[in-house]
Amino acid sequence: MNPMTSDGTAALNERHRARMERKKAIIDAKIAAADKQIGIIIVNTGNGKGKSSSGFGMAVRAMGHGMKVGVVQFIKGAMATGEELFLRRFPEEVSFHAMGEGYTWETQNRERDIEKAQAAWEQAKRFLADPAIGMVVLDELNIALKYQYLDVENVIADLLERPAMQHVVITGRGAPPELIEIADTVTEMNVVKHAFKAGIAAQAGTEW
Repeated sequence: MNPMTSDGTAALNERHRARMERKKAIIDAKIAAADKQIGIIIVNTGNGKGKSSSGFGMAVRAMGHGMKVGVVQFIKGAMATGEELFLRRFPEEVSFHAMGEGYTWETQNRERDIEKAQAAWEQAKRFLADPAIGMVVLDELNIALKYQYLDVENVIADLLERPAMQHVVITGRGAPPELIEIADTVTEMNVVKHAFKAGIAAQAGTEW
């Protein structure tokens, strides 16, 4: 039967309807079973683009639901990013702290990087102790952990002691296995293509 005939189209539509009906039943059952209301830890890692972008997208989403957001940027801070410039327009809703001095290959000073990372974690701990903050974004924390600027066990202890309904989003390459283990949602961004490899410079609005 030609699928483009009216009978063929009707049969195709009916098969689709039946599949979607079965899928809906499965999804509805999973939604009904997922009845816990609790703050979650989300980790965005991997070598692909989009880790921080996703994190700040969730920050905006949280703001849309009336949550207060605390942001701490590790490593970054030498230049203002688009997300910082935007979120600073909402000082009543977002507290934004860019506390790094640039990427490690730029700073070339491990002791200074450790000092800045530890100061950033002190700010993060203040957010993690405040039940008025609905979401905490710890941008590039994974990098600070990867280079052992911070003790991963101490970081995990502070994360687990946060208010019950507070969400945390952690970004950066090289998330340590200990952090992945205690996280609720982990996404690994993989590279398929990147403009930089074609000689295209990082551009405002897409990279920073």
